[in-house]
Amino acid sequence: MIGGRPGEDAKTADTLDKADLREAYEHGRRDERARRRRHPIGMTITFALALVGVVILGLAIVNGSFGRAGQVVDSSLSIAADQAAPTAAQAAANAGRSIRDAANSARAKAQASG
Repeated sequence: MIGGRPGEDAKTADTLDKADLREAYEHGRRDERARRRRHPIGMTITFALALVGVVILGLAIVNGSFGRAGQVVDSSLSIAADQAAPTAAQAAANAGRSIRDAANSARAKAQASG
């Protein structure tokens, strides 16, 4: 073997070269992955915005124009806001009532034991 070690056969040299190549490849992958680390919240926001874009493009295709697609989105958002407002107000009122009841119960227990 030219340039090899004495007593080393070609198969061993080839195996070492493949192992070295694989190790270098994996090292490069780790380095690149560390360099391009992505933040999960940023990726979630990017994915959500891409999904909204696809939905708007789909609505534009179905309705024939972006103007009509915008009207559909606006009316859907308006309906959702109208339905969500009373539900949110009721949930806030229930939460306030529950906190008040818990505080009164804790006061009553404290007065009874003290």
